[in-house]
Formats: sequence, structure tokens, C-alpha cells
Amino acid sequence: MSQNKASDFVVIKAIDNGVNVIGLTRGSDTRFHHSEKLDKGEVIIAQFTEHTSAIKVRGDAVIQTSFGEIQSEAKK
Repeated sequence: MSQNKASDFVVIKAIDNGVNVIGLTRGSDTRFHHSEKLDKGEVIIAQFTEHTSAIKVRGDAVIQTSFGEIQSEAKK
């Protein structure tokens, strides 16, 4: 994976307390390898790496990527 490409980063901003951001590994066995919990207004900038193939967001948050912006929703 190339370094310093804007497309490799995502910005996640919590709209409510308790947003979970979970990094998932690459390879034949996908596993959780990192987790963060965000409170309302907190922002995390995450990067895809040779170890991180996916990022899961659980809760109300705005996610910005080079492809656009999307809002996740909490379970009702």
C-alpha cells in the first residue's frame, strides 16, 4: 500500500457518545486488532495499512473519505 495518499485515510467524527471505531486485520483470518471509543464531538483520523484492511464504525458518526461523506446510525 502506498504511503501518504489521502485515499488511505478516513476521518470519523462522533455525533453521539459511545461511537466504536474498530480496526480489522488483513489476511485469511479477519480479526479485530484495535478499538477506540469516541464521545460526542471527538474526531479520529484512521489510516489503512498493511495490517488494517477494514474499519468498522458502530454508532452515530460522520465518516469522511476521499470518496465522499457518509453518516452511520446507531441501532434503533
